[in-house]
Amino acid sequence: MTDAETVRQHALALPRAVEREVARSVRFRVGSLVFVALSRDEQAMGFGFPREERDALVASAPEVFFLPPARDLRYRWVCAHLAPLDDAEARELVTDAWRMCVPQMLHDLPELPAPAATAWSLIDEGDLGEVRHLLHPHLHWQDRSVLLRGREHVLAHLRAHPRPRPPDRVEVREGQVYRWVRD
Repeated sequence: MTDAETVRQHALALPRAVEREVARSVRFRVGSLVFVALSRDEQAMGFGFPREERDALVASAPEVFFLPPARDLRYRWVCAHLAPLDDAEARELVTDAWRMCVPQMLHDLPELPAPAATAWSLIDEGDLGEVRHLLHPHLHWQDRSVLLRGREHVLAHLRAHPRPRPPDRVEVREGQVYRWVRD
């Protein structure tokens, strides 16, 4: 069984996601695109979902999933009661809805180990001071043709080139990103 707080934690852990209150209900968005919204009573959520697949989803578990109000059927959106969902299902629904709103290059970030996804989010926000403790002192950084060794060299590079792409693979040692590779 999941709840609104669990949905909130999953949504806010995703890169570029922000929480906003609109008309007394909570919405999670990336830029101007809403990917999850909690009902006012926080017992249900709406989430981004492919329009052509939503009827099948609702038919597969009508006690869990339901269509949004008629005025919202034009959107790629479906709704779910939170109580029948377990945390893993909620995480998957929230993550898939988030993927509908972000560039393709970010789709694999939730699958990376926690320090790597958090590090990339901080780098993407330009918060290099906070990212420092997530990077191993002997970090191996490969961003296509750029090869760097050492946390301080990488941070200097990021100050000069502040918009790297997320990694394809990482290695974590001692809770810090030890290897960052983008092919």
